[in-house]
Amino acid sequence: MNNSRSTLIMAEVAMMAALAVILDLLTFLRFWPQGGSVSLAMLPILVMAFRRGIRPGVATGLIFGIINMIYNPFIVHWLQALLDYPVAFAVIGLAGLFTIKGKASGPKVVISLILGVTAGVALRFLAHFTAGVVWFGEFAPEGTPVAVYAFTYNISYLLPSMIVCLIVLILLNIGSRRILQPA
Repeated sequence: MNNSRSTLIMAEVAMMAALAVILDLLTFLRFWPQGGSVSLAMLPILVMAFRRGIRPGVATGLIFGIINMIYNPFIVHWLQALLDYPVAFAVIGLAGLFTIKGKASGPKVVISLILGVTAGVALRFLAHFTAGVVWFGEFAPEGTPVAVYAFTYNISYLLPSMIVCLIVLILLNIGSRRILQPA
């Protein structure tokens, strides 16, 4: 990779991480007491994963996760902080595994987007679920198994966020395929 292309990708990573911060501040719903909200914050990470691949996607998520941990923390343990912030958002970038190389269109692209977004969000869910089971069991209502509480808590905001991001990605692809295609 030449220097100008490398510089371009680094600039895109930085801009998309900044956009993720802005979109996180513009949440649809934020009433989960231990963190979590329905927002489009994952969208720039997913765009980078599909546009530039795994490494830039993971880098975008990692940067956003670190920034999110600084300005919007709910931390009870250092390992939980790593799982809930840098790791949870970095793994979204693995959606880039489902990028279609070349000029694809139609159903192939939609299937690629669905698989990639689902995989990225599922991995994010696993990070939050693990942190929830290990460190947030005390918040489970009396008689509710910790795993059930962690599952319900995290899926209640991740599933709507995933659906909204997927719809926006599909609409972006219809409107301008260049956004999700490497420049």
